[in-house]
Amino acid sequence: MQFCPDCGSLMHAQGDVMVCSSCGREVEKDQETAEQYVSTEEQTHDDVIESDPAAADEGKPTAEVRCEECGNDRAWYTIKQTGSADEPPTRFFKCTECGHRWRGYS
Repeated sequence: MQFCPDCGSLMHAQGDVMVCSSCGREVEKDQETAEQYVSTEEQTHDDVIESDPAAADEGKPTAEVRCEECGNDRAWYTIKQTGSADEPPTRFFKCTECGHRWRGYS
């Protein structure tokens, strides 16, 4: 494996150069160690669940919880460990109807 000297992302082989998957920087392969490189298929991002608040929520799990804003009984949720390891995780909800957001503590 080779990592980009600029951004630290994984680089992949493309002919006689190594190309960064993120920023596109190209670096010549070191010919002495070129035999040690193993090429794999390009990584797909179809199994990545977006956690950006502005992102679409398709694919996230849903739960039966009541939205205080519109009364809908379904919401998408994500779970994150916001406290120390011995505390329960926090569930972040987003209503499937109106988009209202709130937290749930166990």
